[in-house]
Amino acid sequence: MKYLRFFIIAAAAGIVLLIAFQKADDSTNQIRVEAKINGVSFVAPVRPVEAAAMQPIVEINAGWVALTPFAFARAGEPELLYNHERQWWGEREEGMRATVRHAHQLGLKVMIKPHVWVRGQGWPGDFELSSEEAWEKWESHYRGYLMSYARIARELGVELLCIGTEYRKAAVQRPDFWRKLIDDIRSEYGGKLTYAANWDNYENIPFWDALDYIGVDAYFPLSEKQSPSVDELKTAWQPLKSKLKTYAGKKDRPVLFAEFGYESVDYPAAGHWKNKEITRGVNMDGQARAYQALFETFWDEPWFAGGFLWKWHEHPKRGGPDDKRYTPQNKPAEEIIREWYGRKSAHNE
Repeated sequence: MKYLRFFIIAAAAGIVLLIAFQKADDSTNQIRVEAKINGVSFVAPVRPVEAAAMQPIVEINAGWVALTPFAFARAGEPELLYNHERQWWGEREEGMRATVRHAHQLGLKVMIKPHVWVRGQGWPGDFELSSEEAWEKWESHYRGYLMSYARIARELGVELLCIGTEYRKAAVQRPDFWRKLIDDIRSEYGGKLTYAANWDNYENIPFWDALDYIGVDAYFPLSEKQSPSVDELKTAWQPLKSKLKTYAGKKDRPVLFAEFGYESVDYPAAGHWKNKEITRGVNMDGQARAYQALFETFWDEPWFAGGFLWKWHEHPKRGGPDDKRYTPQNKPAEEIIREWYGRKSAHNE
């Protein structure tokens, strides 16, 4: 009799678990983006440019561009420096306004994506401060930085604003600040909002419910092979894709790859932070296959909002057959991007 009771309890638990999975799947199925964000991250020009500098972006069928007004900090110090006369033209407010207007003139939609560069660390993921007083000073500086671009976004009709990039620790340690910042931005700006979490940190962000997209800088390590095939990369993507889909359903928000891309080198999907550990040669096909695998894995998913490839330069001759860097310009990957950015996703056809 006790065995019968055990089986009944186990079966009931299985039914509850099945229902829970069904509800999670149903919630994901309700997320359907209207159209894919087929974007590029445009490197801020050093000097003033005309709209023609962005025409090649239109020619690869992109419909969006991300613009990054960098700010600068020092490790362990709360001050931020931005909109400084020594910065590149495209990173300052003057250049940002002009570049937004150029993009709109060409029919491109815009995301403004502020990003802090920390001297002594590089990315802001490890940025921390030692006292509450220092954190409060940082919050004041950061709020001023974001609100200045929220005002520009409102004035120029920018479609999407990213409130931060890869603050792996600060985004978790100061949740009240970020929620208040989001409220302040929404009082100033009526467009969509996201945040760009690092690929290994998006599940820790506590304020997705206050935003419109789950933004992920999608540099997931996929393969330690020198030049993996498309099928190998797609297989590696599957558990990550399942995890992202489940999380989108849990948070009731579509996933946006705020950055994605690959260098044109050997081991293109091993993780770019391993550059110093592996001697890597030029590998154009490796970059192209990595892009192909990503598009085939995600592009037709209704819960996937699209993203912004990293990155695109103003000069039309950048990239090319000897270039190892991220840009797909004048490389085989450019044709793959043109094809996918020019097609409709299956659920929108």
